[in-house]
Amino acid sequence: MKRHIAAVLGAGICWGTMGFFTRNLAQMGIGSDGAIIVRCAVAVVCFALVMLLKDPSSFKVKPKDFWCFIGSGLLSFLFFTFCYFTAISMMSLSAAAILLYIAPIVVTLLSALLFKEKLTPIKIVAVITAFAGCCLVSGLMGGISITGKGLLFGIGSGVGYALYTIFSRFALQRGYTSNTINLYSCLLAGVGAVIIWHPHDLVENVFASAGNVAFCIIAGIVTCFVPYLLYTYSLTGLENGKASVLASIEPVVASLVGVLLFGETLGAANIAGVILVLAAVVLLNIKKKDVESK
Repeated sequence: MKRHIAAVLGAGICWGTMGFFTRNLAQMGIGSDGAIIVRCAVAVVCFALVMLLKDPSSFKVKPKDFWCFIGSGLLSFLFFTFCYFTAISMMSLSAAAILLYIAPIVVTLLSALLFKEKLTPIKIVAVITAFAGCCLVSGLMGGISITGKGLLFGIGSGVGYALYTIFSRFALQRGYTSNTINLYSCLLAGVGAVIIWHPHDLVENVFASAGNVAFCIIAGIVTCFVPYLLYTYSLTGLENGKASVLASIEPVVASLVGVLLFGETLGAANIAGVILVLAAVVLLNIKKKDVESK
């Protein structure tokens, strides 16, 4: 259990560094659409190498189960990214981030319906606490404006983000390894991104220098390969809802990256949000015996 908790927290920490890598990729001429393709390409190569060395048979997928990977790759990874980027173009980053983090709520409700996970009082409080913390970390108190279309795309990003957990659980129940799930999810998402955005000059910008190539590889490993590996592994030992809430550590890390690397400041509301997210993590790790003894 402790390994799985550490894994999902590790995934959230890795995802929290996305801003650092995205800003530096932008300076290389690689936009957010190109960043998706780069991340997916690197992750696919990494997962394929691991599978070749560890268990070549894990490449096999039954045709009747391929819908799981279409779900995790296209309906989740690609759909949530498309919705999120569109939402960002229609509203502030803070507003888009707030809508994205309805994901733990969606995961918890769908998991109760589809996988019969219990909606315990602690879990409900943790979900609400984590969402409130994400809102504060994202700058809700600073005042935001949301259009109707922006709201729809923002909600779509949160639902799409949540669906990765759901479809991954279906695939795990059918006996597929986390490496198999991640390989085909990233492959389908990357191909879909190329078809939708077909960014110009991507290859030229990536291979403009050895430094660019190295940075792109590191970005793909840190923000895609490692976190998806850790997160999907965590689902083998944690309930969907718990894993999703624990991953909410991501905006906390993103805020700290902004402060430490880009000179951004944290206001009282942001700090309160960090505390709430961490409180949700603590709540989910309180053992039943500890509660009963108090």
